[in-house]
Formats: sequence, structure tokens, C-alpha cells
Amino acid sequence: MKSNSAPHRSVAANAVYGLLNPIPFGCFTAALIFDAIYTRSGEVLWNKGAAWLIVIGLLFAMIPRLINLVQVWITFRSASPATDKLDFWLNLLAIAAAIANAFVHSRDAYGVAPTGVILSACTVILLSIGSVLVSVQRTTTESHSHA
Repeated sequence: MKSNSAPHRSVAANAVYGLLNPIPFGCFTAALIFDAIYTRSGEVLWNKGAAWLIVIGLLFAMIPRLINLVQVWITFRSASPATDKLDFWLNLLAIAAAIANAFVHSRDAYGVAPTGVILSACTVILLSIGSVLVSVQRTTTESHSHA
């Protein structure tokens, strides 16, 4: 027998997503700060730290993006707001920029600047825009549902 009720998002998937999704943003933001410090100081330690933060951010970005892929594009295709889809694409572009940045950071230390800073900034900006859009959309939705 087929149920006419709308599908519900998995509580476990939402919990894992909520737990892991902020980690890449923190890593990429810290990498941007490390890159900025490296360009000012020339101390290789900051460059290596940024490289590790980018890799850790990329590793932690995989699981939330897979959960987001399933929930936005497969399970709830028609029920997902446009902002969730835009957030998915912005995060995907940010991950692509972070992958390119990881390759840039694999160069000799002096070959990283300024490309590493630019790619780090692009990654953080894309993630920030997506996060702000989703927050505004959820706040707007909640305020309309309480009225």
C-alpha cells in the first residue's frame, strides 16, 4: 500500500550533516588566515599549516555534501527550496576551489602566494554565501509559519 504522506528527512542524516558541515568552513577559514599570515611573514610553517587545513577541510566536506546530494537532489527533489539547491552548487564550487588550492599548496612554499590566498578567499566566500542564503531562507520560512 502506497502512503500519500510527504517523505521526511532522516533524523540521523540531519544530525550527521549538522555535526560535520561546519568543520570544513572552519578549516578553510583558518587556511585563509594562515595563507594571509604566510604572505606577510614568509614563514613556511604557515603555508604547511594551510595545506593541512585544506586537506582536512576537504575530507570533512565529503560526508555532508553526500547527505546534501541525496536529500536535495534525489529524495526531496520537488520539495527542496531553490536556496538549498543553490547552496549545494556553491558548496560544490567551493570544494572545487579547495581542490585546486590543495594542488597549489603542494608547490614549493614560495610558489603558493598569491594564488593560494585567492583560492582560499574564493572558497570561504562561496561557503559563506551559501550559508547566509540558507539561513535567511530558513528564518523567512519560520517567521511565515509562526504568523
